Amino acid sequence: QLPLVESGGGLVQTGSSLRLSCDASGRTISSYTLGWFRQPPGKERALVARLSGGVPYYADSVKGRATISADNARSTVYLQIDNLDAEDTAVYYCAASGSYRCLKYGCYTQDDYRDWGQGTQVSVSA
Repeated sequence: QLPLVESGGGLVQTGSSLRLSCDASGRTISSYTLGWFRQPPGKERALVARLSGGVPYYADSVKGRATISADNARSTVYLQIDNLDAEDTAVYYCAASGSYRCLKYGCYTQDDYRDWGQGTQVSVSA
């Protein structure tokens, strides 16, 4: 099991950038599929971005303004989102899957991910 702790959330203004971090407590993350999900108020949790075997995927909602990256030496995965707006307000969760299927084909739903962080709130104000 991969322990995950998110940080970097907060209250930001429209148009600004934010970088979220997910710390896996020194564990090896290179063999995992690492995902960032978010859950806006009153809505379901959905995938924002994921990294499988070094290959990134982005949801349409953030494509072109988000970057997911991993620092294996620091056992940390990052999500940066630029040009934030109110639609980005949500609790952001880091998740990991150790399955070979996810690593090879990519996984998109929360049921595919076994390990989760506690979430970090991002609020974007006008």
